[in-house]
Amino acid sequence: MVAVELPAGGSQRGSAKALLSLSILCLVWSQADAQAQYRLAAGDVMEISVAGIPELQRRVPIDMDGSIAFSPLGSVVVAGLTAAAAQIKIQALLANKVFHVRNASGQSSTIVISPEEVVATIAEYRPVYVNGDVSKPGAYPYRLSMTARQVIALAGGYDTVHFRLGDPILDLADLKSEHATLWTEFAKEQAHAWRLKVELGGAPNPDLNPLTGIPLPGSELAEIDRLETELLSADQRDQQREREFIQRAIKQGADQMAALSEQQQAEEQGVKSDAEELEKDVELLKKGSVLSQRVTDARRAVLLSSTRKLQTDVQLMQLGKQQDEFRRKLEQLDDRHRIELLAELQETNAKLNAIRARLQAVEDKIQYTGLLRSRLIGDGTGGPEIAIIRTSANGAQRQAATEDAEVEPGDVIEVALRRGRGTATH
Repeated sequence: MVAVELPAGGSQRGSAKALLSLSILCLVWSQADAQAQYRLAAGDVMEISVAGIPELQRRVPIDMDGSIAFSPLGSVVVAGLTAAAAQIKIQALLANKVFHVRNASGQSSTIVISPEEVVATIAEYRPVYVNGDVSKPGAYPYRLSMTARQVIALAGGYDTVHFRLGDPILDLADLKSEHATLWTEFAKEQAHAWRLKVELGGAPNPDLNPLTGIPLPGSELAEIDRLETELLSADQRDQQREREFIQRAIKQGADQMAALSEQQQAEEQGVKSDAEELEKDVELLKKGSVLSQRVTDARRAVLLSSTRKLQTDVQLMQLGKQQDEFRRKLEQLDDRHRIELLAELQETNAKLNAIRARLQAVEDKIQYTGLLRSRLIGDGTGGPEIAIIRTSANGAQRQAATEDAEVEPGDVIEVALRRGRGTATH
């Protein structure tokens, strides 16, 4: 028992703060105490690990006989023990046991287990069960501090023969969150479609705000608009840079072709001159006026000049082909970009239609949920009757509960709906 002394002569606000702090401390202590006092039972799963021996890290379920099967120890009964007591028991059983391990190189070493190296905790609690007027009766995983309201939500909410309704508070909160998320998605796709239309030249007014009428905060809409405007500018700059790059390549190719054409003419003249010189030397050789070596040199000169001319011709042909490809790319640049934009716009319009349909569905759900809640609650005399059946050492006990009652592992929650006097029964 903890005593909290309120400040003497203090204000009511100070007293309220002290009482709130006391309440929070009591809640935390009660939860910690409940966890410490929890008794293991069949269906719980324990995790056992030993420092330095990864092979001994196991998750072992507690069987119906209350025992776990852990290979170094065989069968160990832990049902009815707290988690701390079970750890002490397993530590005592594993203490001083010798275990052989192999490292990455294949060498074997021996480890003697000490109690403080053994850790045994609860990895999973046995499930809780819910039946009665819920959508999906059955077993659900237990979580610490779980309430009956949360279990009913996992089971799909309340369900009656004539109509179905989830927990009104949780359902409306989830639906409103989904509604806001869908509007955000719609705003993004709407701005995206606007940008694509501007790039295609089909937007009637590029300065028109495409997000008018969307129920989202102005700051969020302004950020979406800013990002799409930046994307538009970046895409247009990228398109212009690609066009300029191709145009520069065409100009450079034209300059190279002009230079090669001049070189080609010079080499043609050189081939012609070398051929004429060879012809003269052959005539002189016939008359005996020159040596045969001079004719040989003249032939070699003709061959070299012809080879150079041929290489220049090939370079001119390659440059011409490259120029044709660049011109074709320049002609296709806008068409290809337009095709990509049209495909992207088509996909964006499909997303917008899908989001519109989902928005309509969520809005209908919000309206329908409010209607069903009023029918179910009626004039306030109706509502759910909840009972928790809990098994202890004294057997199964049934107790009435509220939606905010905390449940324990293995509990069975029974739900029955009572109609208020204002509820329609047909």
